[in-house]
Amino acid sequence: MKESFIDGFKRRVSENGPKRWLRFGLVSLVFFGWVAWLGNWWVAPWWLLLFDIYITGYIPFTWWKQSKSAAIRSVMSWVDAIVYAVVLVYFVFAFIGQNYKIPSSSLEKTLLTGDYLWVNKTAYGPRVPITPIHFPLVQNTLPIFNTKSYIENPQWPYHRLQGTDTMALGDIVVFNFPAGDTIALKEQNPDIYSLSRMIGEQIFAHQAPQRTWDNLIERDAAARAAGMEYIRSNPDIFGEVIWRPVDRRENYVKRAVGLPGQLFEIREGNIYNNGKMMEMPEEAQFVYDVRFKNPANGDKILEDLGVSKADRMTEPGMRHTTPPLTAAMADKLRKNPEVIEVRRRTFSAGENLLFPLPTAFADGWTLDDYGPIRIPERGMTILLNDSTWAQYGHTIAHYENPTAVWRDGQAYIDGKPASDYTFRMDYYFMMGDNRHKSLDSRFWGFVPEDHIVGRPVRVLISFDQDKPFPFNIRWNRILKSAKN
Repeated sequence: MKESFIDGFKRRVSENGPKRWLRFGLVSLVFFGWVAWLGNWWVAPWWLLLFDIYITGYIPFTWWKQSKSAAIRSVMSWVDAIVYAVVLVYFVFAFIGQNYKIPSSSLEKTLLTGDYLWVNKTAYGPRVPITPIHFPLVQNTLPIFNTKSYIENPQWPYHRLQGTDTMALGDIVVFNFPAGDTIALKEQNPDIYSLSRMIGEQIFAHQAPQRTWDNLIERDAAARAAGMEYIRSNPDIFGEVIWRPVDRRENYVKRAVGLPGQLFEIREGNIYNNGKMMEMPEEAQFVYDVRFKNPANGDKILEDLGVSKADRMTEPGMRHTTPPLTAAMADKLRKNPEVIEVRRRTFSAGENLLFPLPTAFADGWTLDDYGPIRIPERGMTILLNDSTWAQYGHTIAHYENPTAVWRDGQAYIDGKPASDYTFRMDYYFMMGDNRHKSLDSRFWGFVPEDHIVGRPVRVLISFDQDKPFPFNIRWNRILKSAKN
């Protein structure tokens, strides 16, 4: 007699012992706790899959255990273990934390190039994956195969879970590079917008820029468009131009020096928020002009001081060099009898293409004298005129409403004239501690909240790129706190 579904269900349920039910109960508690944290109860029906895996076994996930072939059982046991490990890593990396490598010197000497960090995603609340179908061990490209490590569809809307803390001024933060949505594959620096603007400025170099807001806004837009067209037209130089979702953009690490709603300003290298000067990090660096009596000794003096090879003089016989130094390093150099001069470098207006370009150009901003500019926050409303569009137009159009444009002296949103705009997200101003050698918010603008990844908590291991293995291991940095 054929067993009915009900009878079969009862039999399968009754065949499980207390230990199996205990394991299922613990897994169910973790699952529903995660669903509650996620705030999306549409995910709850997936519990039925767990019920089948642990209790009823209708889906034959473990069919290979009954195979007569020892080879199949052996191979599939490894496949089974790997699948479980990948799923576990996926959830840990997505909702708990992940490792991250410091690729550049922008935060030296606080964090060093070659540091591998553990980043806590629960600090500010883990971001629900925007591209949920992805390989968890890489950011955007599978090694060897050199293909995307994610599938672009489906894409979930931005949503952040409850965190254990809120971002504070001075926090070191890992985030997805805000200018990294569109990249040229042959360019190591993914900021194609700054690259296109530089190319466009060269194209328009023969045109004398006018100082009215409309002309500055139009000049900036035209330069970006001309530069981007040049990049797309020369794939042999720049490579294929592709687009990446928010959570698949490169990871950057900087210090949060400006929070949502604050009036941000830099005066003579010091940062001010709402008129209050921020304490300078002890390890902050600036570029100095250094002259030596004997050029042959300069490289060794800087090496002993802790200046990396990339930041030291590269040509023999050079009497003058421009290394980044902390205040303590600069004072030590001044006391060296082999040193003639140690002078912090100053910058002139227009020497760097700063964000937002029309405002920075009109007001003469530099790396050390920047702003003031109000950092957008959720719910903040601004009037849309020529000067505010020059400051916030890129942010609005790039991160919140792609229909926003400035045309003939008027802002248009969704094809209609707009006199004001209310921001939907919080934004942050990020800078490196290597103040004169850091590509940061002074160049590519505010960091939106949906780009925030987490807070580094500890250096897992660190490698000195100037030394061979195993002498390149920085033993004194292993498990060192990254919260400085």
